[in-house]
Amino acid sequence: MRTAPPLLAPSAVIIAVAATLGHFFTDAFTTLLGPLGPDLQKIFGLTLTQVAFLSSVMSLTSSVLQPVLGVATERFDRRLMLALGPTLAGVGLCLMPYMPSFALLVALVAISGIGSGILHPSGSAYVSDYSPSHQRGLWASLFSAGGTAGMALGPVLVVVLGLQGLPYMIPVILLIGIGIYFSVPSIHTQKKKATVKEYLSVFKGPVQKLWGMAVLRSLTSIGYNGLLPFLLASRGFGKNEVALSLGVYAIASAIGGIVGGRLSDKYGRVKVLRSSLLGLIPLYILLFYSTPADLWYYPLTFIVGGLTNATIPVGVVAAQEYAPNHVALASSIMMGFSWGVSGLLFTGIGGIADHFGIMPALWVSVFMLIPSMFLVYNLPEPMKLAQKG
Repeated sequence: MRTAPPLLAPSAVIIAVAATLGHFFTDAFTTLLGPLGPDLQKIFGLTLTQVAFLSSVMSLTSSVLQPVLGVATERFDRRLMLALGPTLAGVGLCLMPYMPSFALLVALVAISGIGSGILHPSGSAYVSDYSPSHQRGLWASLFSAGGTAGMALGPVLVVVLGLQGLPYMIPVILLIGIGIYFSVPSIHTQKKKATVKEYLSVFKGPVQKLWGMAVLRSLTSIGYNGLLPFLLASRGFGKNEVALSLGVYAIASAIGGIVGGRLSDKYGRVKVLRSSLLGLIPLYILLFYSTPADLWYYPLTFIVGGLTNATIPVGVVAAQEYAPNHVALASSIMMGFSWGVSGLLFTGIGGIADHFGIMPALWVSVFMLIPSMFLVYNLPEPMKLAQKG
């Protein structure tokens, strides 16, 4: 059984900061791969298919396989898993300039993805264990915001260092891993190893519905981010407007997650999920029919980005509270696994855009919020269940 550790405020803050910094650096390192695509193609003579395959390997190991890595986090020392996360994620990609073959490049990308896959459940579990019960949503949202901020750093590192300069980051990466290891306590969550049946039981009932909600909500967000450049280009706008739009959306995502987490502490997880999803449908539709020339476009983009991502930490915390004995596994289901499946489903949205146009594809993606909302509509409030238990 999982038992909550003593809540000593100074140590709890240090642990949460260490987990959040681990999230920050891990997401910074894994987002290097996309901007490095042209350099990899030029230096290693890769085809576009090979470059895309590297991204697929990253998605598979960091996201789709995350529940398996969440189980590993529960079966081994969580402190080691947390420290290995940014270390593997960073060293894996920073060694790429030295690889003599495409096969070894694939192996390094897989190692980096595994680092990301073990960081998310282990870090989220640390934050859950050591956060005050009345602020669990807020602390989870700050952890989530750390990753969002890290994703903004990755492209900057590519500009400053370039592919050939990345190996110089390895000593820094090792210091980050060592620092995290000695900043958090050793935790073995299970004295008795859980069975496969017990692990599978986590993905039932409320957690299964939450996961479905997260997949469909993420599909809406991925659809917007993926198709926006084509939508604005069709209306005569260029890269500057696209970059600014996505930048506003990303900043709002971090802020919205923090606000959503705090509101869920006060009013309940399920209430925040319901209200956020319901409010998004008309706002997305209005945004699709707006352009950067409209005065309300960027404020509306900010509101939509904030509301969309307000549900991310709330959903993670709700899953943790529904499955208190398997916090790391529940976290991995709600984070990497849902994101990975959404990414795979986005191929279908792209097909709709090819055959019917960008706007019909955007409509399909936003209407994914309707079944998403119904999945969580009748869920019991996890905090109330915990109090009854």
